[in-house]
Amino acid sequence: MVIKTDLCHYTEYRIYPGHGMKSVAKDGKADSLFHQRIKPVKLRWTQAWRRMNKKGKTDENTKKKTRKAQKFQKAIVGMSLDDLKKKKAMKPELRQAKE
Repeated sequence: MVIKTDLCHYTEYRIYPGHGMKSVAKDGKADSLFHQRIKPVKLRWTQAWRRMNKKGKTDENTKKKTRKAQKFQKAIVGMSLDDLKKKKAMKPELRQAKE
């Protein structure tokens, strides 16, 4: 059997049917604090504070993957890509002798 529960607008605790109030805390202070205009983000025991300060649920899978830059060769002014590849494939002794 599923029971429909509401959420307290101040503390975000569950309110079960038949309790008759819309703001609930375990000690009954949520209504008082709401009327004193104290923000729930400033109270450490509220869900709003926990959400603001990144406590509780931690998903490590949400980190974005960084892509590695792919290497590719371009032709230089005065030399084509084929010439560059040939020069790179030569042994260093031959390259010095050719120059």
